[in-house]
Formats: sequence, C-alpha cells, structure tokens
Amino acid sequence: MSESRQTVLIIDDNDAVRTALEVLLSLHGLRAVGVASPEGGLARLQDGGIDVVVQDMNFTRDTTSGSEGVQLFHQIRANHPQIPIILLTAWSHLETAVELVKAGAADYVSKPWDDARLLTSLRNLLQLKRVSGEYAALERERREARNALAAHFNLCGAVYESDQMHALVQMATQVARSDVPVLITGPNGAGKEILAEIVQANSSVQRGPFVRVNVSALPADLVESELFGAEAGAYTGATYARTGRFEAADGGTLFLDEIGNLSMSGQAKLLRVLQTGEFQRLGSTQTRRSRVRIISATNTDLRAAIARGAFREDLYYRINVIELAVPALANRPQDILPLARAFLGPTHQLDKTAEEALSAHAWPGNVRELQNVIKRACLLSPNRFITAQSLGLETAPSELCMAVREPDRREIERALNKTGGVVARAARELGLSRQALYRRMDRLGIRESAPAPNPDC
Repeated sequence: MSESRQTVLIIDDNDAVRTALEVLLSLHGLRAVGVASPEGGLARLQDGGIDVVVQDMNFTRDTTSGSEGVQLFHQIRANHPQIPIILLTAWSHLETAVELVKAGAADYVSKPWDDARLLTSLRNLLQLKRVSGEYAALERERREARNALAAHFNLCGAVYESDQMHALVQMATQVARSDVPVLITGPNGAGKEILAEIVQANSSVQRGPFVRVNVSALPADLVESELFGAEAGAYTGATYARTGRFEAADGGTLFLDEIGNLSMSGQAKLLRVLQTGEFQRLGSTQTRRSRVRIISATNTDLRAAIARGAFREDLYYRINVIELAVPALANRPQDILPLARAFLGPTHQLDKTAEEALSAHAWPGNVRELQNVIKRACLLSPNRFITAQSLGLETAPSELCMAVREPDRREIERALNKTGGVVARAARELGLSRQALYRRMDRLGIRESAPAPNPDC
C-alpha cells in the first residue's frame, strides 16, 4: 500500500482543528477524514479503510475532564486493536494522556500541536503498520505453503518453523519420487534421520522395507557380512546363513547412517554393489542382485576426508547425487521452541523463563540434546509447569555438550598414533573424555594396544 492511499481519521468537535489537520496532511501526501463526534468516529471506523486515528479528549461544550476521550479510546481499542491512536490533548490532560499511552495509545500531541512532530509520528506509525501488514501477509503465505506441503506429502511428524528446514523438507519431498541416491549431511543430533524418513515415506518404494544401518556401530571385520550377508561357516561363529542388509532392503530403501565412518575396505565393497547392483554373501560364490534406494547420512566433512585419503572420491560422487545439508539447531533458532513443545507432550507446559532459557542456549548437541533436556525436565519438575530451573541448562551434562562434530575412525587412529597409544592423551587431543573415546574405539573396533600406522608418514 502506497503512503498516498493511507488514511488518517480525525475525531474532533472543533471544525477549525479538523480543517487545519486535513489541509496539513493533504499537503504531505496523506488522506484525512474528519468527523465531529465519538459516535461518528466509531461509525466511520466500522466502514474500514482507516490506518491511524487522531482523536481529541473532549467533545461536549464546556467539558474539560477528558473522560469522553478516555471512553472513546477504550472503545476504539476494544473494537479495532490493530489501529494506532494519537491523542490530541491540552497541557492539563498530559497525565491522562501518559496513562493512555501505557494502556496502548501510540502517541500524544499537545495543543497547539507542532506540525513537524505530528507528521513524524504519523509517518512512523504508517510505516510500521505497512511493514507489519507486509510481514503478516508473508506469514500467511509461509503458513499456507507449509500447510500445502503437509497436505500433499507424508512429513513423518517433522516439527519446524524455520525457512531453512522448510526448504530442506520441501526438497526432500521433491527428490523422493526419483531413485537417485541422497546424502544427508549435518552435525550429530540435528535431524538427519527425519529427512531420511520423509524421503522414504514419499518414494516410489514407500511400501517396501526401510532398513537402517548405523555404519559406525559395525566392527570393521563384520561390515561385509552385515551389509551383504554370510553363509554358515563363513567365519568363526557363523553357525547359520545370514541375510545382509542389502538383501533385506530389496525393493525398498537402505539408510546408511554415519557412512563417513565406513572403513576403506568397506567403502570398496559398497562401491561395487552400488555400481552393479550385485553382491555375494561372505563365503558364497553365488551372485545376488538387489534393487535398493540408497540414502546415506554423515556428520563428517566428506570432502575433507577425501583430501586426507579417508574416503573414496568415487564413492562420494556415487552416494551424493542429491545433498540435503541440515543446519545445526543454533543456526535455526526459530525451531527451538516448537521442537521443545512437541517433546513436552500434553502433560507439561513451558513457562516464560523456560522459553527464554531454551532460546538463549547454544545447543551443541542439537535436537537430540533438546529432547533429552525436555525429557529430564518433565521427570524432575514438581508440577506441570517447566521453569528455567527445571531445565538445568546452566550445568548441562558433558555428554550433551560434546563437540558438534564427531571424530571419525581415521582421526581417532591418528590421535592414538600421535600420543603413542595413550588413550587419555588421545582423548584430550580429540576434545573427548577418556570414557567417551573408549566407547568410540569399541564401536569402531579400534584396539588400544595397536594404533594404526600414520598414513602421512
């Protein structure tokens, strides 16, 4: 809306005042409409099209109390709360005007008024109203776009408010119907798995199996049997034939989480099956085929891993036809409170102090940290209201506050080699506790007594 089309309603019983203001505003590109009584002003407001009201405080001859103006102000506020009001007041009514400003009046101007001050106040209010209107229109468009997306696709219960996540979810639904591999990147706990679920749920193989594999949890010597299966007797303890994850996912989707932690030998085997669609169970010469949609996820910078020789470049381009990069929760603060409320459920409610504490926290552990904090608060809160004290964010557990980026196998092996295999020193190098490093070594099958040779030597 252009400023020349914005309309100011002047409510004043003095003909000279109305005329003077109408002339002043028209000379500065504003449209003025004048009425002489509160009743006339309220009737004109009902017709619509008013952007700002300028009202007097007295309307009856010989009345100086200002009570009529107070009553009119409250009537306008009750019926049209979105319209700003400027009070025209005599010096004797300044105290009343100040009280009305506290009650919601936009400004007051003393009679006789200063033209420049009145115009500045009007222009500021009209600009603010225009911007607010544009913002409200954008908010409606955003909400309509989100509702339309949710109506046409299965969003798997995804909770978000930020434009970043909306763009990612929208892209996930767009690429879902194709069979191209998707790589989802981002820090630990940021929400990579929910995007994988959205891709699978809207894909052409949505009715097929959805097999999830945490690659980092697979010991290096069992990767091949876990992914491709094994015949009985293929290795010690293999007393029966095992179906691998590729075979189990035939006709559906295979989600390879933390693929950046896959060993080099595992990467070579994975590349082969992605290129040919063929594989053999461990201990078998029979070639099998599997039609599988591949979705991968990692918190590792794969380009950096390629540069240091820790990840195959040909495999990277094979799995990264489409990349969905999930930002850290700290980089999309609009999502914090909606996620927190979703984790609360119907039994608890955040108070103002809790909302402020949640918004101010850095969330190094991302959405997973937020979920854990809310769960703990619900358990410890003495009533249904969650307070900042219930959250306990000032002393967040170290495991929740761990570095956003998880060290991969090569980084752990390099740290162990650099420190002569001393786990405590290697943990300090990696910014982990000794117990946390032991857990990662056990998960990756890294032996304490035999650190890997440094490939850079």
